[in-house]
Amino acid sequence: MPRVMLLIPTASYRAPDFMSAADQLGLDVVVASDIDQPLADMYPGRWLTLPYHDLEEGARAVARYADRFPLDAVVAVDDPGTVLAAYASSELQLTGNSPESVIGTRDKSALRRALDAHGVRSPWWRVFRFDDPSPASDLDYPVVIKPLGLNGSRGVMRANDSVSFERALARLARMLQSKSATEECGDLVDRYLVEGFIPGVEVALEGLLRDGELHTLAVFDKPDPLDGPFFEETIYVTPSRLPDEDVEEVVEASSRSAEALGLRDGPLHAELRLNEAGAWPVDVAARTIGGLCARTLRFGAGMSLEEIVLRHAIDAPLETLNREATAAGVMMMPIVGRGRIRAIVGLDEAAAVPLIEDIEMEARVGDMLVPLPEGADYPGFIFARGEDPAEVESALREAWSKIAFVL
Repeated sequence: MPRVMLLIPTASYRAPDFMSAADQLGLDVVVASDIDQPLADMYPGRWLTLPYHDLEEGARAVARYADRFPLDAVVAVDDPGTVLAAYASSELQLTGNSPESVIGTRDKSALRRALDAHGVRSPWWRVFRFDDPSPASDLDYPVVIKPLGLNGSRGVMRANDSVSFERALARLARMLQSKSATEECGDLVDRYLVEGFIPGVEVALEGLLRDGELHTLAVFDKPDPLDGPFFEETIYVTPSRLPDEDVEEVVEASSRSAEALGLRDGPLHAELRLNEAGAWPVDVAARTIGGLCARTLRFGAGMSLEEIVLRHAIDAPLETLNREATAAGVMMMPIVGRGRIRAIVGLDEAAAVPLIEDIEMEARVGDMLVPLPEGADYPGFIFARGEDPAEVESALREAWSKIAFVL
């Protein structure tokens, strides 16, 4: 029985779906997370605590475990574990991406350097230190200011002039003073990136790299405009309704981005902007799509994305990578405001909307909602499936219109 270590950070949505896929495949799984609780109680006897922010010690801890219980693969299910998984796989001489290539997906400036070096379309960009004089008066607006090491659109803000830039810079500096942000960013916490705003529609590509070749699993439209000042994602729908030549452009840009970073193995999630100049990579990650969004994807006879990733990791047969023919979509419920939830109403009415397949709530009464750019946790996910992408999108919007949060 193959033994797989899953790196699942405590904040991840992905634990149940990856564990379910592992059980279906009959894998012997050990979960490696960043703290002992609360997931340890869910998976007794299959738990290891790792120092996610000390990569060398984390890799040595995995190696010590593998000395007693040999591993066939180390798989990260979310951003915080991707670099550690690469270090551990290298330590154990397992198939996987090099640590250097994955570091390029976790440091936004490293991503931009790699894209520039390989001639992949990219906006102008510069890195500044927080203790440097503000560059506000010297920038070509509009711009986007970003932390180098956070994910999920946290801290990402658009500025249209020097006044809004100064406000955004001060807000980002306050954000990065928190203990959690400092730990996650590590030695990147003292710097930030400024880049030119890329106009156009935004799309996402889900793929699998096998020996350096990108196999496209899905291309998602993001029909809601993402023009700032913050960049909260909402609806993903696949298949894309873009013209074939635009989809081909997205695939080509994603493949070139992976090559530029040196990524050759495993899942790839790319976010891109598309305009008259072509496709512009915004972000590239060595992991699957975030949140619970992977539940929109089914392959072959109902195979999940998580099963594909695990089959690839253990070199098990993959008879097809073709997504099912029906359209599918997910809505990450917008964070409607800052406050403690007193009530959530309309869920039954939303679930009754035709084509709605499921509604998965993450937030509960009593929880605190924190919007972007500081917040990161979506209150819930709405899933729809049907014959036509436009009908799926319409169903998601109708369902969301029936839900209200009382704060």
